[in-house]
Amino acid sequence: MLVTARRPPRTLAFYKPYDVLPCFTDPDGRQTLSRYIDVPDVYPAGRLDRDSEGLLLLTSDGTLAHHITDPRHLLSKVYLVQVERVPDAAALNRLEAGVLLGGKRTRPAGARLLEEPPQLADRPVPIRFRKHVPTAWLELTLREGMNRQVRRMTAAVGHPTLRLVRIAIGPITLGDLSPGQWRELTRQEVADMVRSA
Repeated sequence: MLVTARRPPRTLAFYKPYDVLPCFTDPDGRQTLSRYIDVPDVYPAGRLDRDSEGLLLLTSDGTLAHHITDPRHLLSKVYLVQVERVPDAAALNRLEAGVLLGGKRTRPAGARLLEEPPQLADRPVPIRFRKHVPTAWLELTLREGMNRQVRRMTAAVGHPTLRLVRIAIGPITLGDLSPGQWRELTRQEVADMVRSA
């Protein structure tokens, strides 16, 4: 009987650009991960919508993927969010306390207003500009992953999201990756992520 050696699992941190689907194939021919990643047998652990940018983890380890995506593990996910108008303390408090979305209240979150816009790569398609509507940047920290949760939360408190960039999942950050770049996580980084949940 021929026994083949099993490859050790691989886990990647990828900076997903705007307008890229978080999958490897698309019947409609839209941009996918296959344009950027040619590592066999890795799949996204969680989602990051086509119109969102930032950190996406991919792994060949099914147990780790479940650990990253299962909300019971409370793995934090940090987002930089550009919103319409400047949220006041009441709006930030509502985000932190939890917002009712589709009959379900979101878990308590971290929400803070940034004093300066973050240093981010330009987006290929600029956000819509409205001369008389100011914008602001928030840092939001969530410990769950409802569908389009950040956008729904900011809209629920009266501040629609214009741009959304995920910068961290647990202890793993974008670091110095540029849009479209990826790096392989070390065994220590994977262990730290499992421990942090």
